[in-house]
Amino acid sequence: MAPPIWCGAAVELVGMSDRVRVWCLRHAESENVAGGIAGVVPAAPLTARGRREAMAAARVLGCEPVARIYCSTALRTQQTAAALASNASLDVVALAELTEVGIGKHEGVSDPAVRRQTADVLRAWIVERDLDQRVADGESGREVLARVDAAFRQIAATHSGEIVVVVGHVASLTLAVAWLCRLGSHVWGRPLPHAEPFLVEWDGSAWHCAAWPNRS
Repeated sequence: MAPPIWCGAAVELVGMSDRVRVWCLRHAESENVAGGIAGVVPAAPLTARGRREAMAAARVLGCEPVARIYCSTALRTQQTAAALASNASLDVVALAELTEVGIGKHEGVSDPAVRRQTADVLRAWIVERDLDQRVADGESGREVLARVDAAFRQIAATHSGEIVVVVGHVASLTLAVAWLCRLGSHVWGRPLPHAEPFLVEWDGSAWHCAAWPNRS
């Protein structure tokens, strides 16, 4: 895992502007991912590997003057956030708006067909820009984007000139950052790895993401 690109002198500039720098990351590996279980699965904990990944991410972000850590209400993001906060005694705030995409009646299943459908719907949202698609009776892309956007707006309004961390989920975080930062289809086929921080910035009027993980 590469070290943060904003350590050192660049960090000093944050307090001199109204920019908000958000280190985003997908939660560390969790039991639902290892078991191929689809959906929000709020009670799934980290695996042993996931706990190691979370501690590695904490070392990566160790030089950042982080003001607060945000995560979803799912156990796996809260455990990841707790590892990030352990060395610096940072506040962790759970926001329901950051949860994973809801897939309705298919929640918690391990059927490969459901996982393929979930991937197809996410592709429609990002590549085809069709936010009306949904898995079964789950959330539409429009609904997911609206709630994650609301969370990011709340964070930006609260942390002018500061650095924060957001621990989210692969589908909801990908959709939100792809749309808010106007990354388009470039992110498709490059799923967020577990617990690898990447930087998203608010400049006072728009969001920007200069480097998507695994982006060529």
